[in-house]
Formats: sequence, structure tokens, C-alpha cells
Amino acid sequence: YVSLGVTESCVSLEGDADLQFLLEGGDLLKVRSSSWKKTRYLKLEPDCKTIWHESKKTFKSKQTFSLDDISAVRQGRQSEGLRKYTEEQVENRCFSIIFKGRKKNLDLIASSEEEAKQWVTSLHKLISNMNNLSRQEKAEHWIFNCLRKADKNSDDKLSQKELKDFLRMINIDLDDEYAEILFQKCDKSKSGLLSGAEIEHFYDLLTHREEVDVIYGEYAKTAGYMSADNLVEFLMTEQRERATLADAHKLIEKYEVDEKAKEKKLLSKDGFLMYLHHPESLVLKPEHKEVYQDMSQPLNHYFISSSHNTYLLEDQLKGPSSTEAYVRALVKGCRCVELDCWDGSDGEPVIYHGHTLTSKILFKDAIKAIKDYAFKTSDYPVIISLENHCSVEQQKVMAHHMSSILGSDLVTAPLGDCMPTGFPSPEELKGKFVVKGKRLNKLEATFAPEAAAEDDTDVTEEEDSNDEEEEQEEQKRKKLKLAKELSDMVIYCKSVHFHGFEDAKQNLSFYEMSSFKEGKAVKLAEESANGYIHHNMDKLSRIYPAGLRTDSSNYNPVPLWNAGCQIVALNFQTPCAEMDVNQGRFVCNGKSGYILKPSFLRDGATEFDPITLTRGPWLQHKLLHVMIISAQQLPKVNKKKSSIVDPLVKTEPIENNGFNPSWNQSFQFEVYVPELALVRFVIEDYDSTSDNEFIAQYTLPFNSLQMGYRHVPLLNKNGDPLPAAGLFIHIIVLDAE
Repeated sequence: YVSLGVTESCVSLEGDADLQFLLEGGDLLKVRSSSWKKTRYLKLEPDCKTIWHESKKTFKSKQTFSLDDISAVRQGRQSEGLRKYTEEQVENRCFSIIFKGRKKNLDLIASSEEEAKQWVTSLHKLISNMNNLSRQEKAEHWIFNCLRKADKNSDDKLSQKELKDFLRMINIDLDDEYAEILFQKCDKSKSGLLSGAEIEHFYDLLTHREEVDVIYGEYAKTAGYMSADNLVEFLMTEQRERATLADAHKLIEKYEVDEKAKEKKLLSKDGFLMYLHHPESLVLKPEHKEVYQDMSQPLNHYFISSSHNTYLLEDQLKGPSSTEAYVRALVKGCRCVELDCWDGSDGEPVIYHGHTLTSKILFKDAIKAIKDYAFKTSDYPVIISLENHCSVEQQKVMAHHMSSILGSDLVTAPLGDCMPTGFPSPEELKGKFVVKGKRLNKLEATFAPEAAAEDDTDVTEEEDSNDEEEEQEEQKRKKLKLAKELSDMVIYCKSVHFHGFEDAKQNLSFYEMSSFKEGKAVKLAEESANGYIHHNMDKLSRIYPAGLRTDSSNYNPVPLWNAGCQIVALNFQTPCAEMDVNQGRFVCNGKSGYILKPSFLRDGATEFDPITLTRGPWLQHKLLHVMIISAQQLPKVNKKKSSIVDPLVKTEPIENNGFNPSWNQSFQFEVYVPELALVRFVIEDYDSTSDNEFIAQYTLPFNSLQMGYRHVPLLNKNGDPLPAAGLFIHIIVLDAE
């Protein structure tokens, strides 16, 4: 039994000096602007999960945030705010707490370099410790945290009212009669309060998984336990895995919590639940979590995780631009980022959405952020997509910044000693930056000076789609001149106008690529899908959202992937179904940001057409059987105390229970092209009077599904994991007759 005031993180770090430092806390200077710098007292709450900060003078501005909300803790003047509003001499005393979603950074200055290091080290240790908890431990952590909050008078006891408050907190609504029955059942001391073992008994009743009991009971045929033979039978029959006795023994050794059962090579119910919660047993095939695909194919043979107007944090018209937006996209695995470059003051080019009220950031700051965070999530190449509106003078400055900041990691010449005939592979470009933009001449001119004639450079990134109105407008403008220094950095991704598939085939080199506005791209994908597929076997294609999407909304990327388009750029800052699908497409292959296209999108003789679905090797008709069994610890949609969700997953809604709803409903789906299919699990809060509200989701490729009884990890609307929540399902995939 664990006291209500102390959770697993504290227990596992008991006596640790870093933990004690955080629990005691201290004064820090919070920075919002050059004139707004105020002292705030920060400390870790006893639950070891919540940071409390307030003004010491008034004690009125008390605020808290959860460690779960923290995306990163960065030492030094690494945030935009600290670089802008503080002097270099305080560099070593600064640190920033970066939050998930759209919450603003917390920029702080400590009284000394040692203290700043202590804060950063201690927070890193506690966050790492929390992240290493198993899913079951995280669930317990969350429950105990809610129990602690419900214990209003902090006496380590729960009254009946506190119990009811606790149940609402964990998203379950019990009528008074049932709550009283549950309370009386646990109140062995008849004191009207639950404490110690009584709370533990209450917790056991609450977290009892009847559906897991049933499954376990079917295979526990050895004195009430699962023997190794029983476990093999379960793994082969239900999980559709090839399993030997040796495999079963390893699982028992790994997951069994009862030492006596482990000695007898038996798996108890608790051990079985531990196995079901383990990452290797979740719905996503464990081997697909690592880089498992061939990464030595040409670059254009991959789908590439790509961002549109990466610098924007919000909308396209008046929202802020920020280097933090590049950091967030890159950490999410994005491999193609966009920079809209314009002349700035003092000879320094800036990035913003031209002719709008979006704020500006320095080009060099964006390049520094890209350099610092490009390879935190993936080692594979980053494409820097330039939309260049700068004068020749400031283009030279751009080239200088890229050269000096990115150094030898910037690709400034073709790999090898001769003119290439095709793209290098992601493997060959590991750790490298590839510039996409305009070029004065053909790449061939590097090797054959007679080919050095000036090329048509009158192309900006989002005018490649050959839109008639834009074309006329562009002709009115003065032709943009291009600095040779910047032009020479464009090697494998030269921006050109698109004049049709035949023209591209006859007149364009492999490295010459076009950008397509979503409307044009979707039209091509619907009307000339096979032509588009063949075009994308030789060239790269970039798709970007329509200009009317001023709210930074997104289009559906799936039809474009189905047509072989590689760089399908989305607004990464916008939580939406389209971004969920994008995250699901790239969740595999080590989250490298590169997914090898199926062979029928790479084979020059392919007749594949996603619209007509003609017969061919791509057509593998499957039946997907899914049973939605239950969910655990779903978050509230409405933060009001009394609000409880009515969850559904294509199922009937379960009223007033987000804690442990049970459905046991089955569905069947037909899948025709498994190599391109994605599966998305969405949990919504049912509303009879308006649209259902989003609770959580998880998306993954169809071919990455594990069969059998599986837990589905759940993500919030921003795509961040919900540590305690999960969906429990059963999956069977069969060949359709």
C-alpha cells in the first residue's frame, strides 16, 4: 500500500538528492519580455508529478502544471524569449521548460550556474523516471494522483463525499446508491472513512479487469495458473504468434510478479496482465518500431514526413512565427521543413508569411534551430525547402548562414565524382541537409560548363503549381534574380514549373521537381493516377495546402500518397484527423520520417491505379475483424467537475463511464490494398444534440497490426501519448475468399 501523498516516482527515487531539491524548490526569475522579469517560487508537489509556482509577494498567482505536460527542459538561452530578452552573460544561469501543445514556454533564470544545472538535471531525472514506468504503473500513478487530490484535508483518509469526488475525477459517474454500496464494502472499520488497506481494497475493486479474467480463465488450466504449455496455446491460438516453450519461459521470467509462481514456471493473472500491457504486446508490431525497411533505395522511393510553412505556430494570416515551430516539427519526425524568406532590416533576411501580419523571425535563427534539432528523432536527411523572395544581397547572406551553421552536413555537391543519374538514398544522406529551391542552371553544368546557360528562375515555392491567375500575376512582377552562392547549394531538389507529365519526362532531369497546390494534385490523383505514379518514380513531388486554408487546416494526405507523391506537406501545428493520419503513416520504421513506398509504386511497369483498382500484385483482399472490448482511464473532454464522458468507438455509447467502459462489439472491414491501408481507432464522447467530441485516437499502418488481444495506446488531439489511457481490442486478419 502506498500513502495517498506519495506516488511511484517518489517511491523509486526515495532519498534521492535531486528529488529532495525539487521537493524543497526555490526562487527563479521568470522572463516574459525585456521589462517583465519577476520572481517565482517553484517546487515539486508531494505527488512527484505536479510543479507548483507562485509569486512570493502576493501568494495569489499560484499555478500548477503536470510533468506529463513537459515536452523538454533546455539549459541555456535556447528559447526565442531568452535569446531576445536576456543578455549573453546570463547564458549559463538560464533554462526553459517547453510544454506540449500550444502552451507557452516557461523561461527562467536561476541565481547561479550550479542552481540552473541542478534544476535541469533534477527535472530530466524525474521525467525520465516517469517515462520508464510501465503502462500499468502509469495508470496507478494517475489513480493515486487523483486520490491525493480528492483527499481535501490531506489526512490520508477518504470520506464518502471525497470518494464521490475522486470517482468524478477519474471520469466515472456512480449513482449515490452504488457509491454507498462500494464504500460500505470497503469500510471494514465502520468508521465512515477509508484508510490504508481499505483504500487499497477499494482500488482493487475499481481496477478489476473482468474481461482479462475471462481470457485468462480460458487458458489457466494448471491449478488455476497458466503453465508454459498453456501460454504457448494462448500465443498460437489467440495472438497468432509462432511460439515455443522456450518463448513461454522467457515471457514468464520477464512478466511474472509472484516469485513462487515464477519458480514453478507458471504465469499468474497479474503476470498475464503485465504481459498484455507491455510495449511488445501492444497493437503495433514491435519489429516495426525500429528501422526495418530497406533505406538504400533512391530518395524518391519514400514517403517523406513534410511540413508546410513550418515557422507558423497558429494561423496563416496574423499568428506568431517561431523557431520553436521548427523544433516541434523536427522532434515529431518531420524531414522536410519550409522557410519563406524575405529581406529584413540590417541586411538580415527574415522568415514570415509574406504580405500578412504574421510575426517575423531571423533566417539565421531558424537555421540554427534546424541544425540543433534535425537529428534528435531521426538520423535521416532533412530537406530545407526555400521559398525565396530576397534580394541578391540578402540571398548571399542566406547562403553564408547555411554554410557557416550547417557546415559539412550541408550537401553542396552531388555525392561521387560524376554527374548522377538518380537520387542518393536516405542511408547515403544520413545526417545531411538537402536544399530545395531555385537554381540558375542545370546541375549538369557542374560537370559540363557548356550546359551553364541561365535557366528559368522565375519560380517561387508555391507558384510551381502553374495556377493561371498566379502565372499572370507573376509575369507582372520583376523577374527575381538569384545569387550564385545560393543557387549552387541546390543539388537534388531544384524547383521548376510543372507543364504536364509528358513534358517532365522529356525535358526535366531527375532532380527537377514541382510543387502542386492540393486542388491540382488531387485532380491529377483522381484523373491521371497512374500517370502521377509513373512521374513520381523518376521525380519528387511536393504538395501543399490551398491558400484558402488561412486557419491552417489540412487536406487528406492519403489520396496523394496513393498516387506516389513523396512530400505531402501539412500544417504540423494544427491538431486534426489529417495530422493523426500523417502521424500514423510515419509511426513505423523507427519514426525515421521515411517510409519505403510499396513495390507497385516503384516498379516502372506498374499498372496500379488507386481509383480503378485493376487486378495486380497490389490487390490482396483481406477481412479485418475487430472486437472493441473495453477502454481504461479515458480523459475528460470537459474539465468541469461534474462532467463525465459517454464514450464510443463506432459502438453504442456507454453512459457516464470514462474509467472502464466495456462494449464487446464486433466489426468487420474489407481491405483491398493492405500495403497502403491505415487503421485509425477513434474514441469520441457521445452528444445527442451536437457533434460528438474527440477524446483520443491511435492510427497505424494496416500491415503493422498485431493479431489477438491487444491494448491500443491512445494519443490526445495534439498527438501526445495519454500515459494511463488505453483501448482493449481483439483483432483477426483473414484472406477474403
